[in-house]
Amino acid sequence: MNFPQRTAAAVGAAGLALSLAACGGGQQAAGDGGLSGTIAVDGSSTVAPLTSAAATQFADVEPGVQVTVATSGTGGGFKAFCAGETDISDASRPIKDEEIAACDEAGTEYTEIVIANDGLSVVVNPENDWAQCLTVEQLNTIWAPEAEGKVMSWKDVDPSFPDEPLDLYGAGTDSGTFDYFTEAINGEEGATRADYTPTEDDNVTVQGVQGSPGALGYFGLSYAEENPDAVKIVDIDGGDGCVTPSSETVQDGTYTPLGRPLFIYVNNASYAENEALQTFVDFYLENEASIAEEALFIGLTEEQATTARTELDSLKG
Repeated sequence: MNFPQRTAAAVGAAGLALSLAACGGGQQAAGDGGLSGTIAVDGSSTVAPLTSAAATQFADVEPGVQVTVATSGTGGGFKAFCAGETDISDASRPIKDEEIAACDEAGTEYTEIVIANDGLSVVVNPENDWAQCLTVEQLNTIWAPEAEGKVMSWKDVDPSFPDEPLDLYGAGTDSGTFDYFTEAINGEEGATRADYTPTEDDNVTVQGVQGSPGALGYFGLSYAEENPDAVKIVDIDGGDGCVTPSSETVQDGTYTPLGRPLFIYVNNASYAENEALQTFVDFYLENEASIAEEALFIGLTEEQATTARTELDSLKG
C-alpha cells in the first residue's frame, strides 16, 4: 500500500510532534522570509493520506512549516482535538453530539470544512469468483449483530455461493469508517457482529483479505484502488442494480449507500493565532482538487466547493 510509504516521515514524527506541539504553538517568521512552525493533525486513517498529500504540496511553498499527521481514528482524533491537543482533526464522518459536548466543555471552538469525497469499498480475495456484486441485504446478512456465530460461510449468505468459510475484516470502533458502514448497512451506527478482525490500519485488512480465499473486508475506496493485485472490489446493489464504486458514481450519487463526504475540523483559536495554520488551511482548500487527485480521492462537487468556501470564510471571521 502506498499510504505508509507516502506519509512515513509525517506519521513517524507524529508521536513526538504531538507531545511537543500545543495547539497554535511554534509559529514565527523563518529566516528566508517564509513561515515556520508546527501543525498537529490527528484523526481518520481514511483522511490521513489526503491531509498528508496537502502537507507535501504545502512543503513546496512553505518548507519551514512542519505538518504532522497521526491516525488514531475519527473518534480518537476528536478526543485529542476537543482536548486542545491538535490543530486539525481529520474526520470521515460529521462530529457526534457527545463529541460536540466534549468540545464545548473544554471550550474548544471549531469549524467543519468538507474537503473531499470517498466511497467505502467492499473487497474480497482476488480468487473469489462468486461475489461479483453484493446487495445491501446480503451485506446486512453478513455483518448484522445477529449474524455472529451463525453466518459463518458464504453459503449462509446465498445458497448459490460455495461453502467457503467467511473471514471478515473491517474498521475498528474508533473509526469513522466503522460508524458509517454500520449505519449504512445495518441501520444503526455501531451495530455489528463482533467476530471479525477490527483494525485502524487498513494494511491489516489488505493483507488479511489477500491471504484468505473466503475473506471479505471494507475500507475507503482509495485503499482498494492502490492495491488492485491484493484485493478485488465488489459492486454494490443499493436497490437500483449493481454499481461499481468510482469517482463518477460517488459524485453523481449512484453508488449508494456507501459514498460519503470527508471533513477536516479546524480549531478556531489556533487558526486565529497561528499564521502557519491559517496559510496551510487556506492552501488545502484552494488546492483541494489537485490534492484529492494526488491522494486518489474524489474532488468536491461544485455545490460542495461553494459550501467549503463559505465554511472557510466563517473561519476567517
